[in-house]
Amino acid sequence: ISFSFFRSGVNKVVDSICRLSPELLCQHILTYLQGQTGGVESAEISDRFQRAGVRLEHETLQNIIRFLLLTFRSAGKSNLSGDDLVLRLEEGSNKWTKASLQVLHRLWSDHGALVHAQQEVQAVLSISQLVDLQWKLGMSVSSDTCRSLNSPYVSLLLKVVEPSGQICQRSFEMTIPQFQNFHKQFKEMAAVMETV
Repeated sequence: ISFSFFRSGVNKVVDSICRLSPELLCQHILTYLQGQTGGVESAEISDRFQRAGVRLEHETLQNIIRFLLLTFRSAGKSNLSGDDLVLRLEEGSNKWTKASLQVLHRLWSDHGALVHAQQEVQAVLSISQLVDLQWKLGMSVSSDTCRSLNSPYVSLLLKVVEPSGQICQRSFEMTIPQFQNFHKQFKEMAAVMETV
């Protein structure tokens, strides 16, 4: 991808943002980035624009949301001031209107510190999440390293979502006593989690 192609895509998104009132979009995104909602509801945003008489293609709205999410996440990670955010936006595109930049500056000045604080918390708490566990019982019949063949084992396959969002698979085998201990520890964790 060439830089000019990337820049023309950014300019197209910026032009779309400036034709709208960016306040509504930015408020939804900043509320999400502050951890106050579970996500950005593009259908709700689209409905509100339609009620105001503004027609927006689904793909255009998705591109605007992605751009603003990336912009505000980056600004939060760098702990930018409102002035610094506006400078970066102006460096990235010459299509910004003064009115749109003023709205972004004001909203970021009001909410940027909260977005930054939420990102700090998420960085500390970012751990992998178990999404699937599969197991099967097997019998070892040949091995180069094992002395006792014909012994049962349990094979586990874990699917884990990493903090980056990527799903990874981990697999390992356990003897029956190891699996029984593993099961006991899981039951103890579940009991503790019910009391929290």
